[in-house]
Amino acid sequence: MTWLITGGAGYIGAHVVRAMTGTGERVVVLDDFSTGVRERLAPEVPVVRGSVSDEGLLKRLCLEHGVTGVVHLAAHKQVGESVEQPLRYYRDNIGGLAALLEAVAAAGITRFVFSSSAAVYGNPDVNLITEDTPCAPMNPYGETKLAGEWLVRAAGRAHGIRTACLRYFNVAGAAEPRLADTGVSNVIPMVFDRLTRGEAPRIFGADYPTPDGSCVRDYIHVADLADAHLAAARLLAGTGAGDAPGADLSRGAHGADGGGDLTVNIGRGEGVSVRELIGLIGEVTGDTRPALVEARRPGDAPRAVAAADRAAEVLGWRARRGVREMVESAWQGWLQHHPQAAAR
Repeated sequence: MTWLITGGAGYIGAHVVRAMTGTGERVVVLDDFSTGVRERLAPEVPVVRGSVSDEGLLKRLCLEHGVTGVVHLAAHKQVGESVEQPLRYYRDNIGGLAALLEAVAAAGITRFVFSSSAAVYGNPDVNLITEDTPCAPMNPYGETKLAGEWLVRAAGRAHGIRTACLRYFNVAGAAEPRLADTGVSNVIPMVFDRLTRGEAPRIFGADYPTPDGSCVRDYIHVADLADAHLAAARLLAGTGAGDAPGADLSRGAHGADGGGDLTVNIGRGEGVSVRELIGLIGEVTGDTRPALVEARRPGDAPRAVAAADRAAEVLGWRARRGVREMVESAWQGWLQHHPQAAAR
């Protein structure tokens, strides 16, 4: 098989490429390099520059590289930006996905892994979020991920495509420093950025109904997330977890002509508060200045922790890395990309 990985030069995408090529899977990457970095990928990985909205390019790429499965990660993903630019998010996230699925159906490709998000759930008042928790996204980003799932499943039913939608929680860490997250929109690099500039980390709201008053989140190491994509791809292809006892695509719905679909949370099933996380970052970096408490941000849920049983049962996958390893590996990556931080 050859897997097309869209957004494969991004933070998560490059880890997926690493996981798949490291186990012998053949891949080709499509990336427009709006946020992707070519240096994240090994020189031997074939890379095509372009957009998932370019149907002509997609059809040529699938034919020339003999693509037999797709892992779709390319998308805009900033919550605040999605509120400011909803038309762009719907146009690119949904329109691009529709164009990609058109090419997939035309090429007779029957395996499709979709990068979804826990943002589809919104703000549920539950201890653990299961795949059956009602979806009520609170921003255009989450809406496009939920609508994307609907589109993926509908195309799967219509065209006999086996599909998997992976709803992952807060991603952190790095498998190696060169692959680290270079943005500052996620909480750990956000704290690193403030410490590097000599500023205190911030806690948005300290009066939530949680043990220490700060929000509680489920953090997943990006290398574990990449392994989950590999497990899903192999399940759809019938070459991995799908052959193991207890691994059953029927935990999702079933599509037409023998196709099936799976929807699964990707998380650790353990909550860590923002205050606890900042404390751990202080231990790792040696910068233990106290955090500033600021007003709550609109839409932040007090607690968002995954129920991870279905991933273990269906994919044969469990997260193996803890939060300290996430912070330590992220810090090593931050130092490589921001050498001024080491001088402080």
